[in-house]
Amino acid sequence: MIFKDLLVPKYFCQLFSQHCLGAVSVKCCSCAHRQQKAHVHTLKPQTCFITTPIYYVNAAPHIGHLYCSLLADVLSRWNNFKGIQTFVSTGTDEHGLKIQQAAAAKQMDPLSFSNLVSSSFKSLFDASGIRYSRFIRTTEPDHHAAVSAFWNRLHEKGHIYKGSYSGWYSVSDEAFLTDADVEEKTLSDGSVVKISKASGHVVTWTEEQNYLFKLTDLQADLIHWLNTSKPIFPQRFEPAVRNMLQHLPDLSLTRDRSRLPWGIPVPGDDTQTIYVWLDALVNYLTVTGYPNSECSQWPPTYQIIGKDILKFHAVYWPAFLIAAGLEPPPKLVVHSHWLVDNVKMSKSLGNVVDPVDRLNKYGVDGLRYFLLKEGTLDSDCTYSDHRIAERINTDLANTMGNLLGRLTAPSVNKKQEFVALNQDDLYEFLSAEEREKYNEIYNLPDKVDQLFAEFHFNKGIDLIMGHLHWANSLVQSHAPWVLSKSDKPQDVAQLNMILHVAMETLRVCGLLMQPVMPELSDRLLTRLGVPGNERLFSHAKTPALGGYSNLGQKIILQKKIDSV
Repeated sequence: MIFKDLLVPKYFCQLFSQHCLGAVSVKCCSCAHRQQKAHVHTLKPQTCFITTPIYYVNAAPHIGHLYCSLLADVLSRWNNFKGIQTFVSTGTDEHGLKIQQAAAAKQMDPLSFSNLVSSSFKSLFDASGIRYSRFIRTTEPDHHAAVSAFWNRLHEKGHIYKGSYSGWYSVSDEAFLTDADVEEKTLSDGSVVKISKASGHVVTWTEEQNYLFKLTDLQADLIHWLNTSKPIFPQRFEPAVRNMLQHLPDLSLTRDRSRLPWGIPVPGDDTQTIYVWLDALVNYLTVTGYPNSECSQWPPTYQIIGKDILKFHAVYWPAFLIAAGLEPPPKLVVHSHWLVDNVKMSKSLGNVVDPVDRLNKYGVDGLRYFLLKEGTLDSDCTYSDHRIAERINTDLANTMGNLLGRLTAPSVNKKQEFVALNQDDLYEFLSAEEREKYNEIYNLPDKVDQLFAEFHFNKGIDLIMGHLHWANSLVQSHAPWVLSKSDKPQDVAQLNMILHVAMETLRVCGLLMQPVMPELSDRLLTRLGVPGNERLFSHAKTPALGGYSNLGQKIILQKKIDSV
């Protein structure tokens, strides 16, 4: 049966329509499931629910993993900035043949190997200021229970059957492929192998008895979901999904447990191990407390993924959910890759950028700023150490740091205060064009909000930096360091006006930069004397006409980085 309407509980309708960025059109329903006691990690009503993929622990994290979780973090922080509660889940995917093989190569058991690599992801996110509500691991007991319950639901509804599977399988991608998905490649020794067209990884022919999922039966439902919900963002990725839906063979859901013991066994049949992608995708349900409180928690507001796992999230995942009688995702946010010298990062190529090393070299805020300023969803982005240093020095040290230093220097700001504004002085000392530009600062929050709603973090940052460039030019043209040497009332009035206008621009921009650079923004706002309880979105739209009587302790906002 086709899902002709996507139904969600009433308070999620209110949430989508009133609170979260990029709200989707939804329709109310009464909950058909009796609510049970919530899991310890469950969400609350009026919560914006954001997920990242869970990252495969076959190798240490790279800069692309950090970027993906950073998108979720900034989205969460921005919602918090607006007074909206959020729940963010991230974590690690620890089952499957690839993990089993990687652990064996290190002469470790799979769990010890998973513990080691999972902790490196968690440490990276903690060090990067990535805030999450739940860091989930697929080796945890509640996830095991959720996967078993989800399997049973699919089976009870008649979507799983036992049969014979034969086809191509990529261990590296943990993916089943059709003949159309593979091609031949001649190796340097002259031998010919089959590889995945999409990833280039070697595939092997597999034949065995296992359980299959009736994916073919869900084609019409998936097409209807795409047509009615428009869930793929940016939309440039939607045609690829539609192409995937043209040929949907039934999907093998298990592997023979004698070959793959590292995974969750099929309930009632311990000779089979559940397919790692079904296992992994259910993590999004696990973090809600599934199967106890599914109706009040589901679906996520945003699911952020990389384009390389689009098929699993835009075909398999909604198919599993629809088959289980649950809502498919309303918004899949897809980002592109980070390249080095126009080549995708790969351990085998030795071009993987170590985010821990870059955090130590450039600082948390410097790296966050670069990734959000240079990154886009639509197209692949180029990572460059030289470019990071350039961004930090030009934007953070010069544009922001020098402006703050000029305005708070004791020789210029003798009373060390965020000067109050006499509005008559705006007309006395600013041109009409300058006044118009200054007044635009209070429209900036809504403009940035609109851009962030579409995940154009780079464009929002550009708008903010544009106002800071303007403030620098205003200070340069009015030369407060000259005015400060005069005792004339007119010069004193002009000095105070310039100090206020430039500091107010810094205040608003600093408030808006908090989700992007939490630590640097905090130092900036503290130096300006902005109290901790006046740092929300609403405060960015409200003029601080009275200023603040005391500045914070003198600081160097951002030290310059040696260019690479």
